[in-house]
Amino acid sequence: MGYSFRSRSGSDLEFSTSELAGALGDSVTVLPLLVALGATTTVSLPHVLVGFGVFQIVWGVAYGLPLSVEPMKALVGLAVVGALSAAELAAAGLLAGGVLLSVGQLGLVGRLQRVVGEPVIRGVQLAVALLLLEAAVDLSIGNPPVAVGGLAVVGLLALVGYRQASVLVVLGLGAVAAVATAGVPTPTMPALTVFPAGSPSLTAAAVEGTVAQLGMTVGNAAIATALLCGDLYDREVSADALSTSMGVTCLAAIPLGGVPMCHGSGGLAGKYAFGARTGGANVLLGLGYLALAPIAAGAVLAAFPMAVLGVLLVVVALELARAAVAAVTDRRSLAVVAAVGVAGAAGNVGVAFVLGTVGSWLVSRSAWGASGVGEREPDDL
Repeated sequence: MGYSFRSRSGSDLEFSTSELAGALGDSVTVLPLLVALGATTTVSLPHVLVGFGVFQIVWGVAYGLPLSVEPMKALVGLAVVGALSAAELAAAGLLAGGVLLSVGQLGLVGRLQRVVGEPVIRGVQLAVALLLLEAAVDLSIGNPPVAVGGLAVVGLLALVGYRQASVLVVLGLGAVAAVATAGVPTPTMPALTVFPAGSPSLTAAAVEGTVAQLGMTVGNAAIATALLCGDLYDREVSADALSTSMGVTCLAAIPLGGVPMCHGSGGLAGKYAFGARTGGANVLLGLGYLALAPIAAGAVLAAFPMAVLGVLLVVVALELARAAVAAVTDRRSLAVVAAVGVAGAAGNVGVAFVLGTVGSWLVSRSAWGASGVGEREPDDL
C-alpha cells in the first residue's frame, strides 16, 4: 500500500514500502561515516543528522527524484582519521560550497571535469579508502574479539545475500550495546546556534582537502549523478543544477552545525536498487534522520563500541576502494589511480591530487603528440 503526491518538479512523491526500502539503501554508507565522525571528533552528531534530514527532504521534493544526500567522503574521511579538525572541516565545506555554487551557476562543471581527469578523481577515492582502513585498524585494536565478531556478522550476511544490509545490522548491534552500557537516552533537541563545534578555520590542510574533494564531487556527485538520472529515471537533470544545489546545501547547513554534503551517484544507484523511484524515499529518510537526532548524543555516543566502528569503516573503505578501481579499464589509468591513492594515503591527499592532475595532463599531451594528433584548441580541453 502506498500514497502519492505531486512535487513542485511535476513528479509524484510516493510513500510505500519500496520507497522506504530504497531510503535505507542510501543510509548504508551515510550512517557509519556520521557515527564515526561524531565519535572521533568534536562535531555535534545531532546537528549533523538534522542537516541531513532537512536536505534529504528539500531535494527530494525539489527534484521529485530519490537523489542521494551524503557526506563529502574525502573531507569527512580526513576528519575521521584526524587530518582535519572540526573547525577545518567547516571551513573546507564552506569553501567547497562556494565553489560549487559558483561553477554551477556559470555552467563550468563539464570543463572542470575535463581538466582534472577521471583517473585522478578515482585516485583520491582510493587514498581516502586507504586512510579509512588505517583508522579502522586503529579502532579495532582496542577490542579484537568484538572486531572479529563484527566482521563475522558482515561476512555471514554477505554470504546469504544481504551484503548491503550487513552494515546496518552491525550498526544496530553497536547501538544496542551502547544503550545497554549507557542506558536509554533522554531525547534532547539540538540547540539552534551558529557553528556549534567552533568557528571555521581556513588552513592549508583545509584548502588541500577542499581541492581534492572538489575533484571527486564534480566527477561523481555532479556529472555521474546527472547521467544516472537519465539512465535510471529517464529524467534530464544537468550537472550544473546538481552542483548548484550542493553548493546551497553546504553554505546553508554548515553554519548551523552540518557537515559538507553532496549528491552521490552511488547513493542514487543504491536507492534505485532497493526500490526507490520518487522523492518520497528522501522524505521518509529525512524524517528518520530528524527522529534520530535528539537521541544521538551524549553518553550513548560515547559508549558506542569503537571496535564495531572499526568494522563499519572497513566496509565503507572497501566499497570506496572498489568504486575507485571498478570502472578503470586500461593500465595507464590504473597506474594513475594507484599512484595518487598511495601517495595521498602515505603523504598528503591534496598534494597527491595536484601532482596527479599535472602528471595526467602531461601524459595526455605526450600521447597526443606521439599519435600525431597535435595540440588541441583551448575550447576542446
